[in-house]
Amino acid sequence: MKPDITSAERNLSRKIRTGLIQMTFLISLLNPQFISAEQSLVTTYKHLQSIPDEELVIIDTRSKLKYLLGHIPNALHIGNWENYTHTVKGVRGLLKTEPDFIVNKLKPYGIDKNKTIIFYGEPTDPWREDGRFFWMFERLGFNKILILEGGVASWQSSGGNLEFGSNRQTENSSLTQKDITLNPLVSADQKWISKRLKSDEIVIIDNRTRAEYDGKIPYGSPRGGHIPSAIHIHWPEFFSTNGYLKNKKELSNILNKYDINHEKEIVVYCTGGIRSAMAYFVLRTLDYKVRNYDGSWWDWSQNLKLSIE
Repeated sequence: MKPDITSAERNLSRKIRTGLIQMTFLISLLNPQFISAEQSLVTTYKHLQSIPDEELVIIDTRSKLKYLLGHIPNALHIGNWENYTHTVKGVRGLLKTEPDFIVNKLKPYGIDKNKTIIFYGEPTDPWREDGRFFWMFERLGFNKILILEGGVASWQSSGGNLEFGSNRQTENSSLTQKDITLNPLVSADQKWISKRLKSDEIVIIDNRTRAEYDGKIPYGSPRGGHIPSAIHIHWPEFFSTNGYLKNKKELSNILNKYDINHEKEIVVYCTGGIRSAMAYFVLRTLDYKVRNYDGSWWDWSQNLKLSIE
């Protein structure tokens, strides 16, 4: 019998698809940092409520005072972003990545890699520490992490009640030092950037205010200006006035103005990697290759050997 060419092609396509699926599955097993592009990094009131309590950790990234005055029920306050940093050669804001330090900080809160971790903040906050915590946990190798769209305001507007007072009692998790697997693909430092400054394959985005980009130094940096070739996109441009992410078309229009595409790798920075971490989160939701520079302008401006504009 004469072979059916159409059928043969269909069978071949099916084999290719099956092979790709199997390959993706194997990559995810071999590399726990692999996250599917189809996985949403944003959650909602409804989705949050659907997750069983024993599989969930909710983290309030606002100030401790705001947490005490009202937070999402069962949410924890695990300190602010600075509690997870150290100062190196006069540069502050650098993430501490020693596994024993991280385990000692997170274990008492019942945090481990098997649970879904949801961060939330306040939409009107000019710093949005929920972005910094999101980036920090990705850097440490956690991959079941989300940000609550619209923060505490969206929780309340959806009918959610608030709880008052201190953290609830939590049991130590099973987190160990072996669980802390640093993801090198989400972070950039001074050396990494300076080696690639003239490359057409990277885009550097300054997420500070325009005044800072032009030279103002409101946070004590040794010099004013910006990294050579960096473009300016103030991070709130990615959000609507109520703190919700703009839709994908609007976000793409912002990036297209600067010819930013998925072929290029993006580095974001601000003063100390907090505001830029929120931009990092936005670009992650769009599946861009992006790195956050936690040293940011505090680090770059201190090294007099590095040029600035």
